[in-house]
Amino acid sequence: MSVWLSSEDVSEQLVGVFNNPKLLLGIPLALAGAVFMSLGAQYQHRGVEKVEQLSGSDAASGLTFDQLKRLLARPSWLVGTLMLALAIVCQLSALAVAPLIVVQPLGAIALVITTLLNARVSGHTPTKQSITAIVCCVGGIFLFVSFAAVFATEKAIGDIELFTILAILLVVIIALGAAWLVLRHRMRALFYVIGAGILYGFVATLAKATINRIENGSFDWITVICVIALVAASAVGAYFVQTAYGSGPPDLVIAGLTVVDPMVAVLIGMLVLGEAAAAPGWVLAIFGLAGAIAVFGVVGLARYHPQVLSESQDLGIERGSSAGPSTGSGPQ
Repeated sequence: MSVWLSSEDVSEQLVGVFNNPKLLLGIPLALAGAVFMSLGAQYQHRGVEKVEQLSGSDAASGLTFDQLKRLLARPSWLVGTLMLALAIVCQLSALAVAPLIVVQPLGAIALVITTLLNARVSGHTPTKQSITAIVCCVGGIFLFVSFAAVFATEKAIGDIELFTILAILLVVIIALGAAWLVLRHRMRALFYVIGAGILYGFVATLAKATINRIENGSFDWITVICVIALVAASAVGAYFVQTAYGSGPPDLVIAGLTVVDPMVAVLIGMLVLGEAAAAPGWVLAIFGLAGAIAVFGVVGLARYHPQVLSESQDLGIERGSSAGPSTGSGPQ
């Protein structure tokens, strides 16, 4: 079999943009959402830090009810919440016109913006290693979206697909609940970032499923359950994110979210919703390579982030070495 594709074969495979020209609107909407998300993360992180100072209690292992009430009175946290609300509006608008596997990975742009903002606010200048890690994150996502925008397709979401998503979410919630009881005092920010990323991946998928079923005139009791699950997952994910801000810099939290979230959403979009059904094998291999590059970038940022190193925060993962030898044992 020839490895060369004829012009007819190529035209048949370039289905994403030509079958859905509105996709060109979905991409800038997703990028706008990423900008609002980065601004919201910075302001909410500032609000959580202030509440920790006022309450005299560390929120690393979970925000208390009193701390949650104090957050509602913090102007910076409220501004950040407004920014995140705008990010959600942009994200839902993008999901309404473009495939899930195209829209969701674009949130990685928020990592670059958040890193620059946090460097200015905290005074921790990004190092060469952290900049390399950010380039890997954004480069991997750009590579993925470039091919997903061409080959991704959309289908009507039936009852079987929706039941499958809800069943997987139920298993995930049970697993996260058990892990929360065991690991929340050990892994701190890392656990909450991963948990929030997984939940937000399902939130994006459920939002896409709801929009798809409404557009296809299939708003029934199953769709109502989908909306309820979406709201519940959003609430728990938001709690996880606020707690992560109590023990990690905002750009590191965003780094985890912008990789874990789209990885979960993309896997569901490809395996359950069939959005990559038109992609040939070599494109799927590129998807895998792009995802590996992005994950490598997040791990590198977690190891070499200057603020993490200077504050010696315990994230449960290996960090980069400092300029000189260690003079004492850090927290285990």
